[in-house]
Amino acid sequence: MHGQSHSMLKALVGDEAVGAFFSDEAELSALLEVEAALAAAQAGAGLIGREAAQRIAEACRGFRPDWDGLARGLAQDGVIVPAFVKQLRAAVGKPHDKAVHLGATSQDIIDTALVLRLKGIIAILEERMADLISALRDLRARDGAVRLIAHTRMQQALPFTGADKIDTWLQPLERHAENLEALAPRLLVVQLGGPIGTRHELKDRGGAVADAMAEVLGLGSGPSWHSQRDRIGEFGAFLSLLSGTLGKLGQDVALMAQNEMGEARLAAGGGSSAMPHKSNPVQAEVLVTLARFNAGLLGTLHQALVHENERSGAAWTLEWLVLPQMAESTAAGLSKAQALIAGMRFLPSSADEH
Repeated sequence: MHGQSHSMLKALVGDEAVGAFFSDEAELSALLEVEAALAAAQAGAGLIGREAAQRIAEACRGFRPDWDGLARGLAQDGVIVPAFVKQLRAAVGKPHDKAVHLGATSQDIIDTALVLRLKGIIAILEERMADLISALRDLRARDGAVRLIAHTRMQQALPFTGADKIDTWLQPLERHAENLEALAPRLLVVQLGGPIGTRHELKDRGGAVADAMAEVLGLGSGPSWHSQRDRIGEFGAFLSLLSGTLGKLGQDVALMAQNEMGEARLAAGGGSSAMPHKSNPVQAEVLVTLARFNAGLLGTLHQALVHENERSGAAWTLEWLVLPQMAESTAAGLSKAQALIAGMRFLPSSADEH
């Protein structure tokens, strides 16, 4: 469906925990959860019978997909939901099959399934940011008094301390944590609009259905946002900003760990096939790579803000390609940064005072 294939490179730049949220199995599980929630909400609003909602819930719990059929449907329709709903209706069976997906459109199910998974991803990011902030505070408490030489425009400037250096990494991370807390309620909102975003097919009960779905799924509720992709764009901007801060940290550490600088000692480094004496700052370098990767992807993701009219297949598909890579890269960066800081020690600068 929309996931990334696994490769050996994932060992360097990937993240299993976040990558798992974009697997075919995770997406299917979320789609089923959303369809069951939609049915329960519609039963509560009197749009379908209670028995139909119960049968749909049972079918969702026991659903066994025809993966090849789903792939063919995605290739033909540009979205997986038509083939998925066809299979789900067959699993539900007569007489309740017509109650499946009533008044909804593909985008309702896919966007809500994405948001449902982003909720889990945000929890991971929040936990890792808190751990990294704690590790940096511990490093500052231990090595904050170490005397270093500040560098401006890559030249030696004036003496300062390890605490001064750490604050340039720590303070942005503290702001990122606050920003994610504020962003999450805006992002984690149910999508329900029907074919053209008006909820007309749900009669006058669209708002009540959306509210009930949100309650079941643990999400926020609001108007349909089919072609309003600022939520996704804002989350992508957050991911890129966080990766950029981690990249700055990585770039600084790589420079401090240079032999001729000797301001930082790393617990472990990467080896060289030609020069056994070398210990390369691999984790720090990867942070720089991931920052630049996400900065480039952000421009591509923001191209997907241009949804023509009430729905865009092109812009929507672009999101599917880009957002998983950005989320996984950011999570990988947080893990690598924490490992880097945990194994790092500041050393007094040997440079003459200026």
